[in-house]
Amino acid sequence: MIIVKELHKIYGSLVSGTHALKGVNLRVRAGEFAAIMGRSGSGKSTLLHLLGLLDKPTRGELYIDGKDAIALSDEQKASFRLSRLGYVFQEYSLVSEMSILENVCLPAVCLGRGGNYTKKARELLDTVGLGHRLHHYPGEVSGGEQQRAAIARALINDPAILFADEPTASLDMTSARVVLELFRRLNQQLKQTIVMVTHEPEDAKFVDRVIRLEDGMVAEGA
Repeated sequence: MIIVKELHKIYGSLVSGTHALKGVNLRVRAGEFAAIMGRSGSGKSTLLHLLGLLDKPTRGELYIDGKDAIALSDEQKASFRLSRLGYVFQEYSLVSEMSILENVCLPAVCLGRGGNYTKKARELLDTVGLGHRLHHYPGEVSGGEQQRAAIARALINDPAILFADEPTASLDMTSARVVLELFRRLNQQLKQTIVMVTHEPEDAKFVDRVIRLEDGMVAEGA
């Protein structure tokens, strides 16, 4: 599903810049729930952004769902992200002027999908426990509910891989557990591949495997 070979990321000049990733090698299998963990500054979010095609590596190889991701043009990457990858961020990133239902439908609208994506959005919101919040706006629901809406939105285009960057960092303990249990249920029941960055040691018990980074390199779990 994901194959990474000698992936490097340098911010700034090649000589004096910050070497955030230093030759990362790893694989993530289809249907796996993997967590990328490590201390602040270890390269966790940098790696996730590269895997999710949100940034470009300095050098190395990256294959996602059978595609040579680095060889794709910017336009091809944008299309691939929208159709094959889903994203859940720490800050939810919902559109405040849209209802929860409209937010979940948005990626399907952008992709120009046919069919009844509104029906699918309603089903996803039922799945994440927000069937009663369809016509509420983000500012009218809790942070935990906003994050669950963001998860439903990330799933609307049937992504091969769901990426989550510190998805519980802004949540209280109870809401964080609800979100993690939801990820686990999606992984076990729907076989959804999930790659999550987290700094919380407790989160490790929800995943299949921990990929631990130290100083820009994989120290464990490749």
